[in-house]
Amino acid sequence: MERKTKVEAENGKQEIIITRAFELPVELLFKAYSEPEIVEQWMGTKVLKLESRKHGSYQFETSDPNGNVMFRANGAIHEFIPDQKITRTFEMENTPFAVQLEFLEFEKLTENTSRLVMQIVYKSVELRDQMLKMPFAQGLNMAHNRLQEVGDQLK
Repeated sequence: MERKTKVEAENGKQEIIITRAFELPVELLFKAYSEPEIVEQWMGTKVLKLESRKHGSYQFETSDPNGNVMFRANGAIHEFIPDQKITRTFEMENTPFAVQLEFLEFEKLTENTSRLVMQIVYKSVELRDQMLKMPFAQGLNMAHNRLQEVGDQLK
């Protein structure tokens, strides 16, 4: 089965470009990235903080069934234009990965469809390539499939 989420990485560059079309109105797609209750549903993680505004910040955490923290991420929101754009940093805590910069753009295609384009910039080409060796694209596609499912329930 072909992945609907496309990940492009040009050799020698510090960035990746992620694109995905959704059968969701752009307003609902944007809410899936800016409303804590919806983020938790499709990401499968706990939202400790999500200040969806310019100069806001966020923190996500995933624990195993015994309550042990397996994953924690945080960042600062630099730009927040409803239904259009989010610019933020993303840091996975307790990992060798440096902070990355993310540009999320939400595009209305029709009344009921939209596209997300994410540009992620890494500190170095090596860190970007290291990320790409992980099951990053597969995990992102799975998360976006779940986002579509959650969005379908909210329509």
